[in-house]
Amino acid sequence: MDVGLSGDGTVVNVMPGATEVPGAITGPWVDPDTVREHVGQHLAGFLEEQHRIGTVGPAMAWAPLLLRDFLVGGKSLRPWLCALGWHAAGGQEATRQLVGLAAGLEMFHTFALIHDDVMDRSVSRRGRPTLHRLLADQLGGGRPRKADDRLGESAAILIGDLALSWSNTLIQQAGLTRAQSARCLPLVERMHGEVVSGQFMDLASAGRPDATMADALEIARYKTAGYTFERPLQLGAALADGAPEVTEVLSAYAIPLGYAFQVRDDLLGVFGDPKRTGKSRLEDLRGGKCTVLLTTARERAGTVQRAVLDELVGDPNLDEEGAARVRTVLDATGARQEAEAMIADWREQARSAVLRAAFPAPARAALLALADTATTRDS
Repeated sequence: MDVGLSGDGTVVNVMPGATEVPGAITGPWVDPDTVREHVGQHLAGFLEEQHRIGTVGPAMAWAPLLLRDFLVGGKSLRPWLCALGWHAAGGQEATRQLVGLAAGLEMFHTFALIHDDVMDRSVSRRGRPTLHRLLADQLGGGRPRKADDRLGESAAILIGDLALSWSNTLIQQAGLTRAQSARCLPLVERMHGEVVSGQFMDLASAGRPDATMADALEIARYKTAGYTFERPLQLGAALADGAPEVTEVLSAYAIPLGYAFQVRDDLLGVFGDPKRTGKSRLEDLRGGKCTVLLTTARERAGTVQRAVLDELVGDPNLDEEGAARVRTVLDATGARQEAEAMIADWREQARSAVLRAAFPAPARAALLALADTATTRDS
């Protein structure tokens, strides 16, 4: 993964593994691959235009292209959910407004990922070095390693700031009508605030052995259920001027599915295969994350088991041997099995909400399929 900064500020060989965005495609917007292709093309074009017109000054003229290639490999889950909300509320063919709104959501997610990786000091994302690690390696040199790391983190924060700004620009350029803006923009603002709150709770609870299940669920509610599922679905429905009952059903689907998605992510963060997930399975344990998995284990642990958790969870130098001891406790206390049971229960709640709704058949089928894939995934 290399960033070659040339004398004129252009980028050469940005993030190997990135591919060119494909040309225009056709297909139903309930299909995730179709949404991913269209939104990816829209974002690539937008960022290439920012580079062409020199939106960022010469010192960081490479930033738009770096963001373009950082986006490659993402699941585009939020744009897809936005499209499903649109169809559930009766929206038909994809419109310029839908594409722009969905692209804005994906750019906002990019901002959140970049900043989250800096705050968590993560080393990998999508099977590649995180942006701040990449920048530390490529922009540093001639200084102590700590100084290079600090530069990489600071530069990544600035690029995340650009992504946040451009997420708003993409929505502004989507051509929303006055009525659509009145319905959608308050939801966007609420989503922004919820993500900040959820991220703060995640940081403030890390390493606290007294963190409770209620704490873990509140973090999941704000950091995942709302931002990843509920708000994108509601935004798509609002764009299509969906009835209030549509929004209510989408929330009844999104909240339990968001919980299930987060708990699956917690399991993958400890038990997953890094080759499949693209990230280390030590980071959550080293960071002492407040998760449903770990709070369940603490509630059920005996004296010896609790001592293992207190000693190892939150240790920034935790190695694989220590992590294996923690996994043994998670299995022995039944925390892992309980997490799986909770996922299954939340999945059924989400499915039941959709089955009771009078959604168009393609949207209903896609939402039901997502409830399964999002909760049984291995990456």
